[in-house]
Amino acid sequence: MRKNFRHRPKPPLRINSMKRYLSLACLFALLLSAGSAAALDYGSVASQSAILYDAPSAKAKKLYVVSRYTPLELVVTLNDWVKVRAQDGTLAWVEKRSLANARYVVVTAALADVRKTPDSAASLVFQARKQVALEWKGNTGTGWIRVRHPDGAGGYVKMNEVWGG
Repeated sequence: MRKNFRHRPKPPLRINSMKRYLSLACLFALLLSAGSAAALDYGSVASQSAILYDAPSAKAKKLYVVSRYTPLELVVTLNDWVKVRAQDGTLAWVEKRSLANARYVVVTAALADVRKTPDSAASLVFQARKQVALEWKGNTGTGWIRVRHPDGAGGYVKMNEVWGG
């Protein structure tokens, strides 16, 4: 006896299937953005100080003032304003003209060793105390960055001892 097979529409997606598709889509998006997440963009305050606002306007609420060389993570640029993330995670807006072309990092360790080469066994050039700003000169890709002190001395510091690099 032959059965009569009719075309039946597929049942709607179940919740578990939808979660699976959503998870896969998120994973795919994460993989696509992984390259850009590793290359965060930072800037530093150029003038003696800069005011951080809660909106991109000089009429907005002033959150706080940051001093020269303070590193800020650049999140988004909107005309003459840049949305930034401070070291403590605060998101705020700063006028683009307040930012420098030079990039700085700030020491987060109690005392950071700056070495002649990117190696823990290399000779010590100098030590920098917490909150000292150092000019960022480049990333070695090995967990060390090349820095220069404002007095001219330079070397390599571990990335986990500074913020902004």
